[in-house]
Amino acid sequence: MQSPAISRKIFLVATEESGDRLGAGLMQVLRQRLGDAVRFEGVGGLAMARQGLISLFPIEELSIMGFTAVGRKLPMILRRIRETADAAIAAMPDILVIVDSPDFTHRVARRVRARAPAIPVIDYVAPTVWAWRPGRARAMRGYIDHVLALLPFEPEAYRRLGGPPCTYIGHTLIEQIGSLRPDAEEQQRRDAQPPVLLVLPGSRRSEIRHHMAVFGETLRLLREQGTAFEPVLPTMPHLLDSVREGIANWAVQPRIAVGEDEKKAAFRIARAALAKSGTVTLELALAGVPMIGAYRAGPIEMWIALALAKTPSVILANLVIGENVVPEFMQRDASPGKLAAALRDVLEDTALRRRQLDAFARLDAIMAIGSQSPSASAADIILATLRKLRKPD
Repeated sequence: MQSPAISRKIFLVATEESGDRLGAGLMQVLRQRLGDAVRFEGVGGLAMARQGLISLFPIEELSIMGFTAVGRKLPMILRRIRETADAAIAAMPDILVIVDSPDFTHRVARRVRARAPAIPVIDYVAPTVWAWRPGRARAMRGYIDHVLALLPFEPEAYRRLGGPPCTYIGHTLIEQIGSLRPDAEEQQRRDAQPPVLLVLPGSRRSEIRHHMAVFGETLRLLREQGTAFEPVLPTMPHLLDSVREGIANWAVQPRIAVGEDEKKAAFRIARAALAKSGTVTLELALAGVPMIGAYRAGPIEMWIALALAKTPSVILANLVIGENVVPEFMQRDASPGKLAAALRDVLEDTALRRRQLDAFARLDAIMAIGSQSPSASAADIILATLRKLRKPD
């Protein structure tokens, strides 16, 4: 007689929108694999709620940027860390999966490991030990059992730095390739005049505040110098008011594309982009859109970031390609004059534009696009960990 399936309880912690999407994708695959034999508890957002998770608290409470803002909210943050760890220990799950946001999730993991060391801990999204705080990799061995990496060079970095086992599962952008690349009609628009220029000031209100004025001046200067273009500014619904306020005084008014679908449609017809450095640079590269990267922040944040940085570039696309093909402009270097000059280079048929396109064409091989989805690969490792825990009948 076949023994009944063993029910598994998985406790997940994701405190940002990007982590919420990752957690939801993982939950969906695990539910497909395990059916009713899996239960989820923990912390997550709307996407994870749609997969059946009842979050301990709204993750919007933790949408905080900047050292001053964090300082004001520190008592609440520390309370939520304690509450999350206490809930995980009380639940006694078969496995704890923390998703990104290491400043929060790693504090939870350390508390759980100290008080319930039998609970295995999987870290979904490798902390950027290769960029700063390399000593954190070795420290993670004390409370993380396996790291799931989104970038292909991260397992070697963790091995070199003495971190826990680390496996490349693929970036979630791999799952969006079809919606990022143009069909024949969209390619015609990408090649037509005036060219579509994407303007991407950031995905947080603080980033928008730092970049909007200089990006607006860049467009004005580019237009005054005789370059024709059609500007499109993709954003999300919750940032729309901040974006509208930011562009109110722009001499060159962009079309605003709201939501993921409109954003991707804009990517498919764009010829070039002015982007705040971040994940969006890899998204643009996979879409085949040449770009320049810019980054401005408060003086304290920037001083700390530059002091701790251990990488040859802050542009994610450059790091994955292994070559600085995307020009980057930081703080005072991110001036309208320099940005406008660089944008002309990627809008026109120049050596810089051709070099970027050649490099972007290598990304499919570099990122192993065409294998199974990152969510499925993450589920494989979690299920393998659960199988090791299963006692013989």
